[in-house]
Amino acid sequence: MKIVVLDGYVENPGDLSWEDIAALGELTVYDRTPYDDGEIIKRIGDAQIVLTNKTPISRAVFDACPGIHYISVLATGYNIVDYVCAGERGIPVSNVPAYGTAAVSQFVFALLLEICHHAAHHSEQVHRGRWESSPDWCFWDYPLIELAGKTMGIIGFGRIGQSTARIAKALGMRVITQSRSIRKEAEGLAEYVGLDELLESSDVIALHCPLFPETEKIINRENIAKMKDGVIIINNSRGQLIDELALADALNSGKVYAAGLDVVSAEPIRSDNPLLAAKNCLITPHISWAPKESRQRIMEATRENLEAFLAGTPVNVVNQ
Repeated sequence: MKIVVLDGYVENPGDLSWEDIAALGELTVYDRTPYDDGEIIKRIGDAQIVLTNKTPISRAVFDACPGIHYISVLATGYNIVDYVCAGERGIPVSNVPAYGTAAVSQFVFALLLEICHHAAHHSEQVHRGRWESSPDWCFWDYPLIELAGKTMGIIGFGRIGQSTARIAKALGMRVITQSRSIRKEAEGLAEYVGLDELLESSDVIALHCPLFPETEKIINRENIAKMKDGVIIINNSRGQLIDELALADALNSGKVYAAGLDVVSAEPIRSDNPLLAAKNCLITPHISWAPKESRQRIMEATRENLEAFLAGTPVNVVNQ
């Protein structure tokens, strides 16, 4: 059984091992594959199992690679695979549904606390000698924000949203949420409200919903207008949840005080993205998911996906 990994570097830049997956077949690992159907087809060749993270698998790829029997995505999101086409051909597509809950919710507060305290900036100023030469015993260059008593609105309340709520409550925040379903396991973590109430009441809005047609650009001009003046927006879910020009305008006008973003609509970010020039916009390069512990769980879950497929009982199948 031939196994090909199309874009293995971000999953394993050298601090993990592919050996458990190599034990299951003849393994070829590419660090990166250009997003070009011709090159993707060439690299898959006659492999039966394809592992991909963000390299797209289109209908044209399926047409040209009839030997594909199974695809496992090295992530939770699987929209980069034409899973409908795969289903038509009886090819199961699996993902890793839960690996980075703790890491991603932790990163929400890495972004939020940096906005509230600008710790990195102030440390840099100390190292430049500003504290040493200060006429006072302390200084700060930005408003410092205390989160206790403020309201966090979480849009989407799955595993990550719930984990974020637990941290927010530990910081003394009130938590409200808008979600498509009320989850019994989340009882007591948040108050369920409608979207308009969440937008109007929240001091901080965190996005944890999947990308669906109804959630695409859920942060748009109309919804931003409903928000409190000075709201903070955090997004480490999907970049397409935000109308980026609308958010940039709101940041520049001060309607939105600050944004902490780990994702944007096109990745890597493009130089013409309006958020790059927006005021008070903290942008990190899609790293919420990337602690070694999380990536190790991806590796282990992918091995389990492959073992289950080879045993004839595929798991975590998204196109049943």
